[in-house]
Amino acid sequence: MSIEFGREICGNLEIAESREWLVTNGIGGYASGTVAGLLTRRYHGLLVAALKPPLGRTLMLAKLDETVLYGVSAAPPQEARSYFLYTNRWADGIVNPHGYKHIERFSLEGTIPLWGFAVADALLEKRVWMQQGANTTYVQYTLRRATQPLKLTLKAMVNYRDYHSDTQSNDWQMSVEQMEQGICVTAYPGAAPLYILSDCGSASVAHNWYYGFDLAVERYRGLRDKEDHLHAATFEVTLNPGEAIAFVASTEKQPNLNAEVALKLRRAQEQKLTGLWKTNLPLKTKESPSWINHLVLAADQFIVDRSLPEDPNGKTIIAGYHWFSDWGRDTMISLPGLTISTGRPEVARSILRTFARYVDQGMLPNRFPDAGEQPEYNTVDATLWYFEAVRSYYNATDDDTLLGELFPILADIIDWHCRGTRYNIHLDPADGLLYAGVAGVQLTWMDAKIDDWVVTPRIGKPIEINALWYNALRAMAKFARHLGKPHQEYEAMADRAKYRFSRFWNEETGYCYDVLDSPDGDDALLRPNQIFAVSLPESPLTPAQQMGVVEACGRSLLTSYGLRSLAPAYPQYQVKYGGNHYQRDGAYHQGTVWGWLLGPFVLAHLRVYKNPEQARQFLEPMANHLTAHGVGSLSEIFDGDAPMTPRGCIAQAWTVAEVLRAWLATES
Repeated sequence: MSIEFGREICGNLEIAESREWLVTNGIGGYASGTVAGLLTRRYHGLLVAALKPPLGRTLMLAKLDETVLYGVSAAPPQEARSYFLYTNRWADGIVNPHGYKHIERFSLEGTIPLWGFAVADALLEKRVWMQQGANTTYVQYTLRRATQPLKLTLKAMVNYRDYHSDTQSNDWQMSVEQMEQGICVTAYPGAAPLYILSDCGSASVAHNWYYGFDLAVERYRGLRDKEDHLHAATFEVTLNPGEAIAFVASTEKQPNLNAEVALKLRRAQEQKLTGLWKTNLPLKTKESPSWINHLVLAADQFIVDRSLPEDPNGKTIIAGYHWFSDWGRDTMISLPGLTISTGRPEVARSILRTFARYVDQGMLPNRFPDAGEQPEYNTVDATLWYFEAVRSYYNATDDDTLLGELFPILADIIDWHCRGTRYNIHLDPADGLLYAGVAGVQLTWMDAKIDDWVVTPRIGKPIEINALWYNALRAMAKFARHLGKPHQEYEAMADRAKYRFSRFWNEETGYCYDVLDSPDGDDALLRPNQIFAVSLPESPLTPAQQMGVVEACGRSLLTSYGLRSLAPAYPQYQVKYGGNHYQRDGAYHQGTVWGWLLGPFVLAHLRVYKNPEQARQFLEPMANHLTAHGVGSLSEIFDGDAPMTPRGCIAQAWTVAEVLRAWLATES
């Protein structure tokens, strides 16, 4: 499929500002904005640099406001006309200017956004991309069609703040210095400099604050919705028909100013990714639809470097854009789809080794904080998903060397869970099932917490945790046999867990309990977590029970874009995700649809009905979703009721990963 919009989208501000684009640099930095060119989030910017890769993300260049003068050589001279190509909405709600009206088309070239601005008989193209491995953004303008020269003027709007924050300037004085081929902006002594450079044209220093940029999405999220940006400099250049100019925003003093070479490198990288996928998975990808090809490129946007003292070339996974970092749970869930399903097992290997170094008391860290504090060990499932990631990697590679390296760590994890570790995570000797939880702590993926209120505490024996535990034991038995180590104890523990897993079956409802032995008894709410008892490689349920789970989820939880986190029949069900922090987190796992759960549902459906074509049909709405919200990627969450409006992150790692993985599974 070709992702391309015409004036029917670009000329409608309400729609064009709801479509967002994203480019990344492989170290945690990114550039992002709307198709309309309008800022709607604090997270939008042409250079959000990762100053402490993959974190330390800092907004440095917010936008370039473009004006063109066309007809400068016309006779008589008064026929020359100015066109504003940029769009801003201000604090009073007024939109001025209306540059989006000049966008004739918008498309993606791989992951590179391309605008076509039509002014009279001229067509000016604009591309944005980043250099892999560097905090460097290229914004290229090409006068594709014209009968006369065109004068292009840009106002560079800069900032310097944490990407979660916002700026209320109070006449903040930055240092803006003119230099050869551009300017250098230093926000304050000790701040990382921003260089905005070009290989032609002129630059003149300015220092004018523009107040009250309106951020509509932040208002929807119940957050401060106004921000100020500094007009640091004005750039001018005259383009003749067929000529191009690129402006380079970078934290490097001497970035590559040859945009054509930089663009070729970017395109070559994306071609390499597609090539690896087709070469390493030839039987699965021979006749893949083009929307799946888009997902392969989207998958790479989440894979970033994480340098460690022991491994300077380590890798990790950003959970979602714009605001997540590399979370252990999201990383392990996403790893098979983002790496194995894209033909990049070497990346999986690096990530598995990176996280293995941080296992502590039998637990994988769930979060590496932005500010660089100690990792946080506050999840029961990240560690168990690690076993699934190792299994997926080993099935694809037969890498006995890495398996031998990781096996002692995996064995120690099992041992810690048997004798007990943090947060009362322990094996219950009475039934061989895993118990987890203490008051005030959220340990499963349903982890919303507002002040002291854990919205879905799920203390006890959550069903997906025990499905993962059962699979981890089966995997350990298999690993031990491959390595010639004792495996009988793991087999025995798995057999007991499977036998007692029958406790989860609720005969009265015809599907599974969500949590056993909670402080309030067994929890019979219909949630999607039971789908993992069918979708994981080893199911502890009988075939009849598996069918009951799939049918119950299909009737009450399935939507076009994923599974609801709670069935609509319950009074706790929330129709819409939105509002302030309290309202959003209160709805996060109380009905909100999660895109990543579509993958496990498809795998479970495939297991029960053994109909690949029918299972694949559940994925097809995601092809259309690629043209909405985060254009070219898949969203984190959606409203519970139709039309299931996308919410949350515009690009979410585990959504992309699980849709890719499920699609490959349905290919015979």
